[in-house]
Amino acid sequence: MPATPTPDPLQRERDHLAASRTALRAMREDVQSLDLRDVTGTWVSAVILQNQIEARIAALADLADTPLFFGRLDYLHAISEELSEGDTRGAARNASSKGGGGRRAGESFYIGRRHVHDADGDPMVIDWRAPVSQPFYRASRTEPMDVERRRRFGYTGGELTAYEDEHLTDPAAETFTGSAGGATASALLAAEIEKPRVGPMRDIVATIQPEQDEIVRSDVTGTICVQGGPGTGKTAVGLHRVAYLLYAHRERLARTGTLVIGPNNAFLSYIEQVLPALGELEVAQATVQQLVAHVEVKGEDDPEAARLKGDARMAEVLRRAVRAGITLPTEPCVVVRGSRRWRVPVYELVEIIEELKGRAIRYGAARDALPQRIAHAVLLKMEQGGEAPDDRVQDAVARNSAVKAVVKECWPAVDPAKLVLRLLSEPEFLAECAEGVLTPEEQQAVLWPKPGRSVKTARWTPADAVLVDEAADLVQRTPSLGHVVLDEAQDLSPMQYRAVGRRCTTGSATVLGDLAQGTTPWATASWPDALHHLGKPDGHVEELTKGFRVPEEVIVYASRLLPAIAPGLAPATSVREMPDSLTIRRITAEEAEEAVIAACREALEREGSTGLIAADARIPLLAEALTAAGLPHLTPGTETSTESRLTLVPASLAKGLEYDYVVLDEPAAVIAGEPDERTGLRRLYVALTRAVSGLTVLHAEPLPEQLR
Repeated sequence: MPATPTPDPLQRERDHLAASRTALRAMREDVQSLDLRDVTGTWVSAVILQNQIEARIAALADLADTPLFFGRLDYLHAISEELSEGDTRGAARNASSKGGGGRRAGESFYIGRRHVHDADGDPMVIDWRAPVSQPFYRASRTEPMDVERRRRFGYTGGELTAYEDEHLTDPAAETFTGSAGGATASALLAAEIEKPRVGPMRDIVATIQPEQDEIVRSDVTGTICVQGGPGTGKTAVGLHRVAYLLYAHRERLARTGTLVIGPNNAFLSYIEQVLPALGELEVAQATVQQLVAHVEVKGEDDPEAARLKGDARMAEVLRRAVRAGITLPTEPCVVVRGSRRWRVPVYELVEIIEELKGRAIRYGAARDALPQRIAHAVLLKMEQGGEAPDDRVQDAVARNSAVKAVVKECWPAVDPAKLVLRLLSEPEFLAECAEGVLTPEEQQAVLWPKPGRSVKTARWTPADAVLVDEAADLVQRTPSLGHVVLDEAQDLSPMQYRAVGRRCTTGSATVLGDLAQGTTPWATASWPDALHHLGKPDGHVEELTKGFRVPEEVIVYASRLLPAIAPGLAPATSVREMPDSLTIRRITAEEAEEAVIAACREALEREGSTGLIAADARIPLLAEALTAAGLPHLTPGTETSTESRLTLVPASLAKGLEYDYVVLDEPAAVIAGEPDERTGLRRLYVALTRAVSGLTVLHAEPLPEQLR
């Protein structure tokens, strides 16, 4: 006797969730049960297949606290062109029998983080990246995209606790109805955005907005630059774009690779769980310094030296330096084979070398070609002498000691690190390579105060490492990836952009940043300039100005700094109106530490994470005060938990991080910690915009004029 359908819509959705989890578990067990003994020919293929199976098993993990699906689309009409016939029929059957409310017209699809199918192969959950899922993010009452109803689900942990329907085509119906709906706004959407932040960064797959979705689903062949104010979700958009591209172009990107580049390890630790939560486990992460780690960094440049070393003009200086050792021969090349001698005259050698110098190929590739070109000239003479040499003879001639001697003398091997060591240590060599490019004063600023003795003992700086990477690419081409995401890009120098661009010469890039948050002496002035240095001048610039993280009161306050730090940049707005989210307290210097401790305790009484942000110079003092007060605290990059929710954050590491509540210690000290006022105000702008629910500013010294 068939089971009686449950009349409660919420219970039907819970039943579908339970059935979907059972189906996902069955999919995982099917993969685990595969026997490789009968399908692998060699041990190499067995290892490859085993690795693929292990990756598949990991991707099918059911995370208990992560909802398997977060929404549902009820279409007005069938959409068989989006899915196979079996998928469409199965999805409709699932919707009606497992939670679709007994619908007969059109079809319904559950939207989730990954695809789940039943034993017959019919879909129970559709991947959010599939074409049929797109209306979940873009449909509206003005453009319903054939969607009659969009349903969102609310969860507590992994338990489905509420649903909310948005009616898109019935003008007589209230916009939002259901167990959690309001009349005009999505309560579940707001609750998801405002959910307390404990632990690493979460994905935003359930709350992607239409303007964000357009960027996420942009074509893989194009480079996109996203200018986004604080809280606009640009980092999440970049990560979800990677996940989408891996779904839509998996074979291509599996072959060429993808990479996410962040400003520091603390930031990368914060975002590292987003892609695995979306089922993508193979995306590499790195900082720019890790990409260019050809030498061990031991020192720091002064701001002017760092700015000059990051200037794009240094690329020309290095190009000249790499080719400085090329000389023209003064003696012919005489090759002895058996009893005969073959002579390549000087003028022919000069023609060969000049022709290679004029070609747009890497120094190392040209050096590899030179002996073959000389050998070819010898073979022509052999043929004229009546011999019939073949390719083996040409290779043998190319290895002849006389030919090797010409190559060594005229086109010497270049070690990139040794070359840059010489360039920064020898004023005469730098002057020769920088003539007409850098002024004498600029050359003096670039030179090391104390010349390095060797590559291992030299006090390399971060900017020096980028120069070595440039030199290495001039010698040998850097391998290109399929797609690169570059976050907090506004802080990169032109030479750093070139280093990143070398990693995606044949691929594409997603560039993320905010010009107002540039805090380096060489901070990006405009995105077209940045795209030019990246080697992607045709990249498209998109702007995100609607904020979903920072409360309106906080972002309006912080935006007072924009005319001073980024004139002409549109201020971000916020969809979150939270009265009393901003508190500014004037204190005395004597009570500063006590006031900080009190503010932290007050923040910790609320649910969620707390960040205490302060000037770098004040971190040791505040760390000691927190310890004395019995307040355990973490460092940036350490994952917060329900037991440890307070993080002490140097202002220099705050960029890209977010906390439910932020206590900002002494803004004047944050400004004073930077080499100039504009950079200091930009650093303060970053610190002011890290809060999700509340910001408390404590100051004994006067606030900057823009905030008074």
